[in-house]
Amino acid sequence: MDGPVSSDDLLDILGDTEGRALLTALRREPQSAKELASTTDLSLPTVYRRLDKLTTRGLVDSTTEVEADGTHYQRYECSFDEAVITLTTDGFSTELSRDGEAIDSGDVGGQSN
Repeated sequence: MDGPVSSDDLLDILGDTEGRALLTALRREPQSAKELASTTDLSLPTVYRRLDKLTTRGLVDSTTEVEADGTHYQRYECSFDEAVITLTTDGFSTELSRDGEAIDSGDVGGQSN
């Protein structure tokens, strides 16, 4: 991940139906934007907007794939496999992990979403 995603950002993203659909599809297998649009029944512009948000916040990784004819495209993959949200007396805290190792955490003191 590029940097920690705040608990606010993570909770907002998880509250977005389209964002959750993309994360779920990418958790199953890496896909291109075109494949994601087909898998999730979302428009391609919607997929690209959500992917931009997800990659900027480090929740999705992308790699460039090159075809035999020289054409290239981005393939996206979910960068975590577990999200833990904890409510404490100070607010919400979140932790992301992949393969059992923590990769990100954030705190939202005194805020509720």
